[in-house]
Amino acid sequence: MSSGVREAGFRWREKMSKAKRIVVKVGTRTLANSRSKFDPTKVGKLVEETMKLRARGKEIIIVSSGAIGAGVGRLNLRSRPKEMPSLQAAAAVGQGILMQVYSKYFGEYEQPVAQMLLTGEDLTDSRRYHNFKNTLVTLLRWGVVPVVNENDSVEIEEIRLGDNDTLSAHVAVGSNADLLVILSDVGGLYRGYRGKKRQGELIRIVDRITPELEKLANKKFEGFGGMLTKIRAAEIATKAGIPVVIANGSQKNVLEKVISGKEVGTLFLPRRRKR
Repeated sequence: MSSGVREAGFRWREKMSKAKRIVVKVGTRTLANSRSKFDPTKVGKLVEETMKLRARGKEIIIVSSGAIGAGVGRLNLRSRPKEMPSLQAAAAVGQGILMQVYSKYFGEYEQPVAQMLLTGEDLTDSRRYHNFKNTLVTLLRWGVVPVVNENDSVEIEEIRLGDNDTLSAHVAVGSNADLLVILSDVGGLYRGYRGKKRQGELIRIVDRITPELEKLANKKFEGFGGMLTKIRAAEIATKAGIPVVIANGSQKNVLEKVISGKEVGTLFLPRRRKR
């Protein structure tokens, strides 16, 4: 890493505390227990950290996975289905459960929360995209925390976004966010990653996403989205001038550490000044 990149990373981490509008993406595994089942207490942790930022005047948008996992748990299915109709049905059951859990924990703080379910068409059709942005900005103006998810129960292959990493990047761009934080079950992008017990060297700062980095991300990282989709989401956001941090969601006070400028996870530097 060059001294110029290191210095730029230091400057951007110093600016984190000034981020006003923050998109937080939380993955399925971050909301799961050691048996890969949906764990409501993990939502409670996220809500607690979110409310600490709200107390500092931050606007938070949550892009949350977990609907299919919650549905699989409620239906007592032995494993995650592979067929699309079964996945969609599990998502339909799980969406209500997921929002019940978010409403319960945010309700302890008397914090209003809203669900937004999006499809690929909502981001590609100009009229629907305009409506999505207007609704999102209105919710934030009203002091509501939006919880966004892909509408898995109705989507077909032609209109799928494919993963919530990509969705979070589009939400960050559409809401003109100051920061995107992607919470994962690993601590960032590693060089020499061979699994959680042999993670290798954590890459602290990325100033440009190269084929080499994509190759690193495509190797051993597991999960529905995996690290490659996170890298590509970071590329979407940074091209729009939004810095991105990938960090471990299980780390205590991880959002507070990111906002405070601590050297947490992997920081992707914006490619240009945000409009």
